[in-house]
Amino acid sequence: MQHTNPSSATASPAASSPELPAPGGLCAIHQPNLFPRLTTLAKLFAADYWIVLDDVQFARRDYQHRTRLADIDDPARRQWLTTPTHLPHGRPTLVRDAQISAPGLALRRVKGMLRQYFGASPFWPDLAQVLEPVLNAIATGRTAMVAECSTRVLLDLLGWQGRILRSSRLPARTGRSQRLADLASHTGARGYLCGTGGMKYLDADLFITSNITVIPFRTPSDRLWTTGREISVLHPLMRFGPAVLAGLLKGVASNQDAHAAAGLSGSASTHPSGT
Repeated sequence: MQHTNPSSATASPAASSPELPAPGGLCAIHQPNLFPRLTTLAKLFAADYWIVLDDVQFARRDYQHRTRLADIDDPARRQWLTTPTHLPHGRPTLVRDAQISAPGLALRRVKGMLRQYFGASPFWPDLAQVLEPVLNAIATGRTAMVAECSTRVLLDLLGWQGRILRSSRLPARTGRSQRLADLASHTGARGYLCGTGGMKYLDADLFITSNITVIPFRTPSDRLWTTGREISVLHPLMRFGPAVLAGLLKGVASNQDAHAAAGLSGSASTHPSGT
């Protein structure tokens, strides 16, 4: 998978498109997260395309409308940044239907807290420059659009060359694993990147029948990765800069490509008929 230096990107390659990607890529399926954690962004960065899971039930205690910010010099000093969200259909409300209940308040909160936590960083101008689409998305009143946009601009900044699709525009059956397998199969994936949480429940046999290799996604556990599952990726981005972070993510992506190749070889020898 080809990645470019963040400074060389002249367009927005991570823009969403209704067209299916070329078959044979690595697929990540994940709900839109507001300024996601490092481990989440790393999984998306390692994929050839990200299917935004927007037609499942919204979870208030998840990261779809909030993120945990951390002080650059003291990561133990943390605070939630939350976009106030209304669920018009109550608990069954789907991710795509969640609404920002106070767009003006959300706009002031996002702008104020990001500047408060990261305005002193020498890399703040890099982030401030790409934030405008996120701030504009708040005016739409759609929580999922803001979360998706906040992830997309970071992927663009870091030089991701992948594609974004949405599950609501793709055919899939119900059932937790069945839905994911159908989405991956419909888009022609050769491999599905699965996080540690998903590996606990995923029925891999549903993927095997579609000749898709389930690839456990793992990241390092040392240095800046120690808080990678806890705080927003904005912390390492603003502490070390886009170039350093992009290099680390490219390294993880290369490892996943190697695991995918090994997994495919193993699948071929184990299932010569493709079943």
